[in-house]
Amino acid sequence: MESSIHPLPAEYRAISGKTAIQRIRKIKQRLGDRLVILGHHYQRDSIVEISDFVGDSFDLSRRAANLEKAEFIVFCGVRFMAESAAVLAKPHQKVIHPDPDAGCPLADFAPAGMVKNAWKELETVLNIQKVMPVVYVNSSAALKAFVGDHGGTTCTSSNARKAFEWALRQREKVFFFPDRNLGKNTANFLRIPDEQVADWDPYIPFGGLAKEEILKARVLLWKGYCHVHTWFRKYHVEQARENYPEAAIIVHPECDPAVVRAADGNGSTKFIVAYVRQAPAGSTIVIGTEINLVNRLADQNPDKKIVPLSKSPCPNMGKVSPNDVLFVLENLGEVNVVCLPKPVITSAGKALQRMLDL
Repeated sequence: MESSIHPLPAEYRAISGKTAIQRIRKIKQRLGDRLVILGHHYQRDSIVEISDFVGDSFDLSRRAANLEKAEFIVFCGVRFMAESAAVLAKPHQKVIHPDPDAGCPLADFAPAGMVKNAWKELETVLNIQKVMPVVYVNSSAALKAFVGDHGGTTCTSSNARKAFEWALRQREKVFFFPDRNLGKNTANFLRIPDEQVADWDPYIPFGGLAKEEILKARVLLWKGYCHVHTWFRKYHVEQARENYPEAAIIVHPECDPAVVRAADGNGSTKFIVAYVRQAPAGSTIVIGTEINLVNRLADQNPDKKIVPLSKSPCPNMGKVSPNDVLFVLENLGEVNVVCLPKPVITSAGKALQRMLDL
């Protein structure tokens, strides 16, 4: 990501959180519809408090792009989210990432250069036109651009199944990156046999696979993972069953397939939020996802018992503070603006648009 990156100045670090929020509210009142602040579900409560909209990454990006009056979009999340918003933004809109140091280790598992090398290796083994690339939105704009240029699509955790079905109607094989667990759980849901699903290790030539394994596979899975969700283990589910026998256990599909199989349900952050809100009063729900969201759901639903499967925070999500937001708002359009090359915006936009067309 190219951007006008500026670290948080010392004078802004010294401001109390309460003061920062007060100043942010005044700026929001002054700018009105010209400004929109987006907060991801995993953000700290003080960021959610000042956000105009709270949701998952793609819903927020799409919502922002549809707000015609918004000239400035401040995306409180991690880097790939701000990039996606910049791809979808209108020409008159500027997307701003308050803390450009807030990256995503999952997205970093699949740099576009490594994926291009893997693609070249595949070309020596089979007809590459038989392979459809599918990329999770938790990825860089550069990788989305590569996928867009090769006829593929992005997906979210809520529509990965639909994306796989679409891809396998178009071509014989799917190459999915960067989250191995989401890919495997999706393949399991579609009842694709294990022997037709292969893990691709980017640090080993040809992914560590023999030619026969590549030719046999219908689904190739890049070996990346989300550290927040791989923290959860099957024994966490077993412990929850003992401690809360009446509970429903809901997890994110970035969890290990053994955890997903042991749980009562799985889905995106949007799914988890909706599940809790729609559950009857008195319900007990054990949730396996980022702890900020679990804690917030517990606070927002006092008539239900909401319990974390285990405490698993995302440190990168926690990097964005009200002080960061105040800094970019008081220097609006001058610092931490996400600036992507036009070819990347065009190509990544193809992959995102294909997902919307699904």
